[in-house]
Amino acid sequence: MANLKSLLKDTAVYGLSSIIGRFLNYLLVPLYTHVIPADGGGYGVVTNIYGYTAFFLVLLTFGMETTFFRFANKDDENPDTVFATAMSVITSLSLIFFAFITLGATPICNILGYSNHHEYVLIMAAVVALDAIQALPFSLLRYQKKAIKFAALKMLFIVLNISLNLFYYVYLGQTDVIYIFVANIICTAAITFFFVPELLRIKWHISTALLRRMLSYSWPILLLGLVGILNQAADKMIYPLVKADQAEAQIELGIYGSCFKIAMIMGMITQAFRYAYEPFVFAESKDKNKNETYAIAMKYFIIFTYLAFLCVVGYLDVLQYILGADYRVAIGVVPIVMAAEIMMGIYFNLSFWYKLIDKTIYGAWFSLCGCAVLLLVLITLIPVYGYWACAWGGFAGYGTSMLLSYFVGQKKNPINYPLKSIGIYTALALVLFGAMQILPNSWPLAAKLTINTLLIAVFALRIAICDLPIKRLLSKFKH
Repeated sequence: MANLKSLLKDTAVYGLSSIIGRFLNYLLVPLYTHVIPADGGGYGVVTNIYGYTAFFLVLLTFGMETTFFRFANKDDENPDTVFATAMSVITSLSLIFFAFITLGATPICNILGYSNHHEYVLIMAAVVALDAIQALPFSLLRYQKKAIKFAALKMLFIVLNISLNLFYYVYLGQTDVIYIFVANIICTAAITFFFVPELLRIKWHISTALLRRMLSYSWPILLLGLVGILNQAADKMIYPLVKADQAEAQIELGIYGSCFKIAMIMGMITQAFRYAYEPFVFAESKDKNKNETYAIAMKYFIIFTYLAFLCVVGYLDVLQYILGADYRVAIGVVPIVMAAEIMMGIYFNLSFWYKLIDKTIYGAWFSLCGCAVLLLVLITLIPVYGYWACAWGGFAGYGTSMLLSYFVGQKKNPINYPLKSIGIYTALALVLFGAMQILPNSWPLAAKLTINTLLIAVFALRIAICDLPIKRLLSKFKH
């Protein structure tokens, strides 16, 4: 129980910084969607390029974040040597990547459709390289349980980024998307500077024998990560490639990308949990009761993401005004994308059975199957259904990976998850969601919000009565 309390505390710190940070970043969404016209496709450019950025960031980190946690927690390994070895891999790959993009800028930009805007690609290549180099120092902070410093640096990046965007787009009155990328590179470089003292304190001894073992462990995680990020970013990367009209594709992608931002409230929650949960799991791997702990953590992750889902859907009629009027047409994709994010979070929770037995190849296969389903949906249905195909493709892809990981995992390393309780919460969430959807659009907004609030309260009350210590508190008052 003490360990679960530690997990809850770290999740709260990571989560608070993530929630506040994402909320502040949301302030940029109305800014972009009001300043950058939807019919110009400018926000589609941002969505497209950040899709590629996410993919290459996973490639350059090479699965070394998870690998670092695994090897640093082994009794016969020196954590400093593990860190230095992993850092050498990431730094080398990042420098090679940036040199490759710089030298091949013209053909690369032509392929991506940015032949007149090399600067977009070059700036974001620098951002990706620096972000990759930062990734392991951030992991080191998590390993050392320095959640406050981790959160402070993340918040500093966000505050600085918002300030620069406000300067460019409000004070100077700019409308070109280039300034989004300029702000990003300035902020990324600033955060990298803060890690210099951390890096100087490391004893930089690199073990070739250790490197071979780490690479053997990490390459399936890399494949897992690449396929996983394709599940998140493939729609944004290939959307312009499968639509006949490129201008229309950028417009639609910008509209979808802005609505996707609202759905990322769920991504924010799963990310906060992941930051705390990954080092926690590896540290708990020697505990004889670890499976019971994992099962309980899974249950609470699921029920609180359901609560977040209902809150967003219940107030979506208000949240949509975050976006400019021209961008709200795709607001219906938000519940679908959020449901996909929940399945992604469950899949992440399930993934530790093969990580802890050093069989990460299973994760690569599960993610590959999910990615294949996603790509099939995207390629065949985007030309017909546009961004709706993106939303349902992610749902189908994550659902496939999640189910494969669960059923294979229960054979290879069974964990007694509280399926009955999880099933009851799932059924209740679906019923409440359905009730929200059938409310007539002709009803006054205040009436709809009131009913939705009551429906959310029903779910929260179920949690409070059945799975929080409210019973013990009430019994104390009685005595």
